[in-house]
Amino acid sequence: MSALLEVTGISVSFDGFKAINNLSFEIGPAELRAVIGPNGAGKTTFMDIVTGKTRPDEGRVLWGEKSINLLKLNEAQIAREGVGRKFQRPTVFEDQTVTENLMMALKARRNPFSVLFWRPSGEDHARVAAVAKQVGLGDQLDRKSGELSHGQKQWLEIGMLLAQEPRLLLVDEPAAGMTLAEREQTTALLVELSKTRAVVVVEHDMEFVRRLDCRVTVLHEGSVLAEGSLDHVTSDPKVIEVYLGR
Repeated sequence: MSALLEVTGISVSFDGFKAINNLSFEIGPAELRAVIGPNGAGKTTFMDIVTGKTRPDEGRVLWGEKSINLLKLNEAQIAREGVGRKFQRPTVFEDQTVTENLMMALKARRNPFSVLFWRPSGEDHARVAAVAKQVGLGDQLDRKSGELSHGQKQWLEIGMLLAQEPRLLLVDEPAAGMTLAEREQTTALLVELSKTRAVVVVEHDMEFVRRLDCRVTVLHEGSVLAEGSLDHVTSDPKVIEVYLGR
C-alpha cells in the first residue's frame, strides 16, 4: 500500500537552530500513528511544515496518489487537499450551537463566491447530525458550545474538521485536560477514524498512547530517533536516555 503522506529529508532552521534535521516520515491512507518526543523535538514544526505554515529549507512533502508537492501549495490549498489539523486548545465558536459550529465547517468547503448565497440543505443537516453522532455529540446539537465540557469542545473541533472530509487528521495532545471517561471516548474515536483516514496524534501522555495501540514515531532534535510499537520504542536505550529517563 503506497503512502498517503511522504515526507523526505526535510530540514528547517530558525536563527541558526535546526528545528527539523533531515526528517523523513510516511503514513498510509488508513493508519493511526502516535508521534512522541521531548519538548523541542520538532513535533509542532513537523505539523507546521505539513500544513504549509512553515516552509522547510530542504526536502520534499508528497501527498496522495498523484504525489502532489505540498510545498508548492499555501495553507488553504493544503486544507482543501484534505489535510486537517486540530490544535491543542479547542477553538470553537462559543456563542454558537454545536449545529452552527458544524454547519460553518461544512460551509468552509465551498468556494468563497458560493458561500455568500449558501443556505443549508436537508442533506447538510443530515451530514451535521451524522458528524455530531460520530464524535459523541449527537444529543448536544442545540447546546451553545461555550456550555460544553473541555472534552466535548475537543470532540466538536474534531467534528468541525471531519465536516471538511479530511484524508489526514493531525491532532495535537487531544488527551490534555480531559477526564478519564473523556479520554477513553477520545481513544475510541481516534481508533475508529483511522479505519477510513490517516490520523497522526502528537501526545506526551504515555498511557494514552498505549491505549491507542498503534505504531509510534519518536522525534528527537528534529529527527526520527525510533519507530515501532510502544513497547519497542520505550525499550530502546536511546529513547530512554533522551526522553523517558527524565
